[in-house]
Amino acid sequence: MSAPAPVAVHAPAPAASVRAPAAPRTAAWWRRHAHLLPVLAVLALLAAPAPPGGGAAEGTGTVADAASGVLVLFCAGRLLRRRERPLSRTAAFVLGAPVVGVALAAITSQDPAFSLAGVPRYLQVFVLVPASLVLLVRDRRDFGVVACGLVGLALVEGAVGAVQYATATGASYEGKDIRAVGTFGATDVMGMATVVSYGLIIAVGYALDGGGTARRRGAALACAALLCVPLLLSFSRGAWIATAVVLVLMLLATGVRRALAAALVAGALGVVLIGGAGVGSQLVSQRLDSITQVTDDPDQSVTDRYTMWAAAVDMWRDDPVTGVGLKGFPAHRDAHASLALSSGSDTDGAGAGFERQPLLSPHNMYLLVLSEQGLIGVVALVGSWLAVLVCALRRLPRARRAGRGAGAAVLVCGLLVWQLIDFAYADIGGPSTVLTAVMLGLTAAWALGRGAHGTAPGEAPRR
Repeated sequence: MSAPAPVAVHAPAPAASVRAPAAPRTAAWWRRHAHLLPVLAVLALLAAPAPPGGGAAEGTGTVADAASGVLVLFCAGRLLRRRERPLSRTAAFVLGAPVVGVALAAITSQDPAFSLAGVPRYLQVFVLVPASLVLLVRDRRDFGVVACGLVGLALVEGAVGAVQYATATGASYEGKDIRAVGTFGATDVMGMATVVSYGLIIAVGYALDGGGTARRRGAALACAALLCVPLLLSFSRGAWIATAVVLVLMLLATGVRRALAAALVAGALGVVLIGGAGVGSQLVSQRLDSITQVTDDPDQSVTDRYTMWAAAVDMWRDDPVTGVGLKGFPAHRDAHASLALSSGSDTDGAGAGFERQPLLSPHNMYLLVLSEQGLIGVVALVGSWLAVLVCALRRLPRARRAGRGAGAAVLVCGLLVWQLIDFAYADIGGPSTVLTAVMLGLTAAWALGRGAHGTAPGEAPRR
């Protein structure tokens, strides 16, 4: 009987690596998003401390403003090199509309030479930088990179603001240097509140995205919870109101049941932060109470604001079509304001000494444009913002049906609504102004980008 043939035993082949090495993946990521580096540079430079003496508030600009100029030039060079079609007809019309009001207001001004100096600022914030974002943000991934950059900036500024409150090194508030202003300084107290509000809305949008991974939703929710603290410590009533309204609308857009659950969580978080941890509990309560007292017993800052609002309306009555001209509000203020207006507002703390800041604007974007650019300017500018919002709202149902990008669609609408509400309490000016331009560009990239030829970032392709 013959012996059985030997069975050959083969050693198992080494398993192929499932995950690519970290270094090549990182290099591929940078190659994929290299065109967004100018945008990320603007966001990074916004965290640079504001120059002493006002900086951008006085028209000298900041390093972030300079970086936004580089962004526009980079985008223009990229278009010339690739010979691409710049914008769709809808995007060109919507983003170009503000040029009409700005140009007419400068030309018809009583001092055209002086008014021309204000043209670049309006074009930068409402035309050039937003158009650059529309051209550079190509898809859902690009959108996510810029959005994450905004959240990162918000976390950095929020951390600086929280430290300022804890160490009494912030801007002066109620006689104490505790107001969180981040790196924007005491002359731009709305800067950090704006950044943190943007970041909070973006984080909530991704947390509500049912198509995202559990890990991403958890990280977004954690970021949103962290950003609530510096937002409270900013003591900015306008930012509080706008953020509260937007978050309610975002939650309702994703379902009533989820909105009720989130309201309970938010209430519990508020009890822990204010009641348990004592995060500015007394001052926050006083600030909240003051929202309902602005008509009954207003302080001097509220009186000044109402007086400047009335002066802006009076200026518009003098020249209702084209206004008094760009940068004309300060020159015409005293001739139209009542004696209730003070000589200026006091700023102190956050690394700067006491300074008396002149009241150069009505702290209401709509009234500022109405007084300086008239009906033509306000219709063109506000109409441009509303058109972007309408386009974003039209794409929201399609994104929700597709199951991808629904959170991004909701946060885009939230950012636009927040800005429209906040502009009733604030206007452009200061180091944080270029951030508004980036935000408008990001939302326009969703609402108008590739509008006539493809899908918005985050949407599934139509078949």
